[in-house]
Amino acid sequence: MNIFPAIDLFDKKAVRLVKGDYAQMTVYSDNPIEIARDFEKAGAEYIHMVDLEGAKDGTTPNLSVVSDIAQNTSLFVEIGGGIRSMETLDKYFEAGVDRAILGTSAINDSAFLKEALKKYGNKIAVGADVKDGRIAIKGWLETAPVTLDEFLENMQKLGVETVICTDISKDGAMSGTNLEMYKRLSQRYSMNITASGGVSTVEDVKALRSMDLYGAIIGKAYYTGAIDLKEAIEVAK
Repeated sequence: MNIFPAIDLFDKKAVRLVKGDYAQMTVYSDNPIEIARDFEKAGAEYIHMVDLEGAKDGTTPNLSVVSDIAQNTSLFVEIGGGIRSMETLDKYFEAGVDRAILGTSAINDSAFLKEALKKYGNKIAVGADVKDGRIAIKGWLETAPVTLDEFLENMQKLGVETVICTDISKDGAMSGTNLEMYKRLSQRYSMNITASGGVSTVEDVKALRSMDLYGAIIGKAYYTGAIDLKEAIEVAK
């Protein structure tokens, strides 16, 4: 299993939210590339990034930071947050990003999703953000009238290879991750599933690894020191 330490971007800074609430934002660093280099030093090969401003309004205000990390580290960079057009996708891939995550647009714009898959194939991942069993969109501010399973079945049919699945109720809450949900998904779908939200101990990492998941995202637990990244990476392998 691969470990994806995370940087959430807002105003070119590394921040974290609690359960997607922009009013509960903690700034961890004014210099995200330093954090990315710390990830590298700990043995990370991947990085998961989210443009929180982009998630709200569909723009790319933190593109320069993403580009800086893609160009100046050896990390495999995946980015999500407000990617709603081919123009935005092209910008990210030209900046050196390895994989782009579609969230809201995967629900609301199937034509765009199909075009993105046709052009970029497995460089496109989809984010399934779950709130009370349904898919949340627009920076988690709204819920779509579609269940998690309806959404994933459709994504699998379309040929999506990688899904990042987040239980919003667990995100940033440091209360453990939704092991039951990931176990069920790993058994039901043949896509690469990455667990996100509430991965707060090395025990969580061990449990997820035993399910043969593709990846796990570590966010707040890294910043608070609850998880030693180097240890998590070793345990995941």
